Amino acid sequence: MVTAGSRGDGMRRANLALVLRTVHREGPRSRAALTETTGLNRSTIADLVGELQRAGLVIERASEGLGRVGRPSPIVAPDPRVVAVAVNPEVDALDIGAVALDGEIVARERLEQSALLTPERTVELVEATLADWRRGPLAESHVVGVGVAVPGPVRASDGLVREAPHLEWLDAPLSDLMTDATAFPTHVGNDAAHGALAEYFFGAARGAHDVVYLNGGASGIGGAVIIGGALLGGAGGYAGEFGQNRPGIVDPADRRALDGVLEDEVSRTLLLEAVGLDGGDDTALAAALASTADPSALAEIERQRRILATALANAANVLNPAVIVLGGFLAVLAAHDLDGLDAAVRAQTMPACADDLRLAVAELGADRLLVGAAEAVFEAQLFPAR
Repeated sequence: MVTAGSRGDGMRRANLALVLRTVHREGPRSRAALTETTGLNRSTIADLVGELQRAGLVIERASEGLGRVGRPSPIVAPDPRVVAVAVNPEVDALDIGAVALDGEIVARERLEQSALLTPERTVELVEATLADWRRGPLAESHVVGVGVAVPGPVRASDGLVREAPHLEWLDAPLSDLMTDATAFPTHVGNDAAHGALAEYFFGAARGAHDVVYLNGGASGIGGAVIIGGALLGGAGGYAGEFGQNRPGIVDPADRRALDGVLEDEVSRTLLLEAVGLDGGDDTALAAALASTADPSALAEIERQRRILATALANAANVLNPAVIVLGGFLAVLAAHDLDGLDAAVRAQTMPACADDLRLAVAELGADRLLVGAAEAVFEAQLFPAR
């Protein structure tokens, strides 16, 4: 933790976190650049970097110093041996990754499942995979914790999975189960919230402070909202469940589920069926959507895009975000004709709210949930509360 070796001073801990967070999220920086970015003086930066080095959190390397007069300032970078294990259980697979503090995914495995995962089975698979990795790719690594991105509401106070309906989990104490099995602190959160933060820090929403994120997966549609740079949690941590909203459907012929919610109408399963796929990842779905000439498949694609456009316009009118980011199969659906979807959203959005609105697909692709789950671990274990 950042507090390692500190003198118990709150300001010092905050400054240590500031330096570490900067090189983690912004990339390696020279000491001189850190001085400029943080507003701290040179001697303070040197002292803080030294402490972070002793704690095994950063490394320094010589600067090339090309074209500069005087002694070059050393480059400070996150220590890549610091790792968070990230987990995403879904109805068809368990994704597990090891994400280093420098952003590299150093190990990854997708475990296809023929039956629904239980919380206990999820923990068992993570425990076994982590044991293998610690004899292999993570043999020299320092694992700081486990982050889990769950497709459902998670209680913020203790990581209790209140409900993951498609996994059939109810009030699952996943955080306690995972910590007991792995001996690592575990941080459990909603998958869309993790995806939103990943895209905010490292992807399509970088630089924006007001963001709406919708994630489409095998379990349906989740969402998250970032307001003024802070994730909107709600009273219990459940904010952002866009998939449970009743969508506005103008043409009754477009409706597929009586009194259905958004994720019933805009559905990965329906898209797969339309293009004749029994399963597959988003890459396979994107290829199928791009190549299909079947009129019924094209009609289903356009039906879902019409309904999605109305849902996004509603979000834009209520929340006035700078950017709406779509991940998972929603990114595939959007990328089929991003300009067309953008126009359909703007046609239903108040002009003032549409002025500065940008519609984007997630830049981190299949990595977004793992990166977000790892970020939750780094934030909790390495950076003290602001």
